[in-house]
Amino acid sequence: MTDDHERIRDLIERWAEAVHRGDIEGVVADHAGDIVMFDVPPPYEGVRGLDAYRETWPPFFAWQAHGACFEIESLDVTAGQDVAFAHALVRCGGPEELAANPRTRLRLTLGLRRQDGRWVVAHEHHSFPYVDPDAGSGAAEESGAAEESWAAEEEVRELHHRWFAGTAAGDLEGLMAGIAADVVSYEHDGPLRHRGVEAVREVCARGLDAAGDGVSWDVPDLRILVRQDLAVAWGLNRIRVEQAGGESAETWSRGTRVFERRDGTWAMIHQHLSFPHDPDTGEARTDLRP
Repeated sequence: MTDDHERIRDLIERWAEAVHRGDIEGVVADHAGDIVMFDVPPPYEGVRGLDAYRETWPPFFAWQAHGACFEIESLDVTAGQDVAFAHALVRCGGPEELAANPRTRLRLTLGLRRQDGRWVVAHEHHSFPYVDPDAGSGAAEESGAAEESWAAEEEVRELHHRWFAGTAAGDLEGLMAGIAADVVSYEHDGPLRHRGVEAVREVCARGLDAAGDGVSWDVPDLRILVRQDLAVAWGLNRIRVEQAGGESAETWSRGTRVFERRDGTWAMIHQHLSFPHDPDTGEARTDLRP
């Protein structure tokens, strides 16, 4: 075995160990800035660039934290002078999934190139085999469980990113994307509840008008849990408003959102936003920070 084979094998094994630990910096290390990944979940055109690659991993880490494994079972490396590839089979699944179908394996192919004197991963392709649902053994359901869960989490996460982008662009219609017509929302202000998408539209419109230019919203600690056709997302909302003189005001609040998959598309059916209150004064605490 050549030194390059050993270096590449060591690189891939370190990557797999980082995946299993949930170590995002270890996962993105030794990857090219222009990496292209064809993953199990969408998007179908692949994930392109190191920043986009980094964003795909938190949902997988959250799923893996429930006891799933990610272990290389077999690994083969072929190295040329400046280009190399590797293929591997990975035990990837939760305890119940692997107990029901012990043969389930994730297929992994990696393309590498030599860059500035070292090997970097330029392409990853992950997949599970398709199992004929007519086989009648139940294997199709078990082997596809992880794939469906990751894909659903990614779709709900992408919906949040569209909302974030809509806020930054002042795009009211973008903020309405993915909100069910019959949504019930508990907003920061009164009334006690807002019924229907038009009521939520009015809240969003007032917020954009009040903030003017330079408002942004995100949820840095966003967590998503999916079970069949229901999903729940929660985290701390961070609102930033640019002020005169280049300064910005930042406010944090709590947010929980519930989604239902309708006709193959996720729609938010409930939202609950709140500020903690001061028990002595009864007033909302908008000055708190995580």
